Amino acid sequence: MILMIVTFVLLLIVVTFIVLLRRAGGGSFPWIHFYAKGKEAGFSFSEVNLLRKVAVEGRLKNPTSLFWSVKQLDRSIRGTIIRFKSEGVLDELNNMVFLSKLFDFRKAVELKLPKYTIGLKTTRKITKMQFLKISLPGAGVYISQVVENQRRYIAITYPEGPKLPPGYEFKGEKLHIYFWRKDDAGYVFESRVLEDHMDRKVPILYIAHSDSIIRSQKRSSIRVDINAPAELFPLKVIGQASEEVEEKRGIRCRLQDLSEDGAALLIGGHGKVGMNVKIQFKLSDTLLVMCGVVKGVSFQKNKNTSIIHIQAVPLSERTKNRILAYVYNLFGERNPDNVKNSSAVLEGW
Repeated sequence: MILMIVTFVLLLIVVTFIVLLRRAGGGSFPWIHFYAKGKEAGFSFSEVNLLRKVAVEGRLKNPTSLFWSVKQLDRSIRGTIIRFKSEGVLDELNNMVFLSKLFDFRKAVELKLPKYTIGLKTTRKITKMQFLKISLPGAGVYISQVVENQRRYIAITYPEGPKLPPGYEFKGEKLHIYFWRKDDAGYVFESRVLEDHMDRKVPILYIAHSDSIIRSQKRSSIRVDINAPAELFPLKVIGQASEEVEEKRGIRCRLQDLSEDGAALLIGGHGKVGMNVKIQFKLSDTLLVMCGVVKGVSFQKNKNTSIIHIQAVPLSERTKNRILAYVYNLFGERNPDNVKNSSAVLEGW
């Protein structure tokens, strides 16, 4: 008798759960399959609930596409932003947190794409114009760039960095080289200088290839190129970080790339690792503020300019979401001809 009661209760719970899923999701879509797919994709039950809500609001014919389709996620997030904006609730904290979670899902799906998961196995695949950081034992760190990648060697620009003794030749030296491959990760390898062509009109080095290349520091965020004016304000300590807009003028500079966790800036003079900074810039007509610490500097001696790489302190949900909408190009901001079609949504956000 007790066994029958327990069985009946369990059956009632299952049936109730299915009915609730149907009502919550609408239509006859097998939502149990949706939850199973979500679990298989590594999402928690509460996260799948969040995605189900997006699928319902977006009236998706195949809601499971949210677990693998970047395009479907972009469409759904864009629709959610437009709805919040039209209802005047976009800036409400719970909605900002909701959007932030959606962007986190979007990033997780993107970072599973082959271009982020399949790395280099050999230096023979390094592309032209790739920047390199070269560590020369006993001398310091130098910056170089790939000129051409041939079968027998890699030709790189003459390294720029600490002054070397008069008449010094790189030929035969063992180099420790690091580089960051766009949309991928950081790589480390060792090489030996085959030829030192200091006497050429444009000095270059020929360095040996390596099949022992180590992939490290995989990308944790999506970063895009940008060329936009910005202002930089030095901070004494990072504890002064805030998103309050500065009224006074800062140091003029230009944004080179942007992500939710940092940016690269082109500045005049020699930047310094460890500097605490605050930057202000516009995306469309929205003024945004980011604070952070300079983690890397690429100095170009001939131009007396530096590209500084900033690791941002955690951003507010509003600023983070606004930057990610640009990074994922949800409203065509990186295609200027399309921005006007979304100006009502972008205004003041």
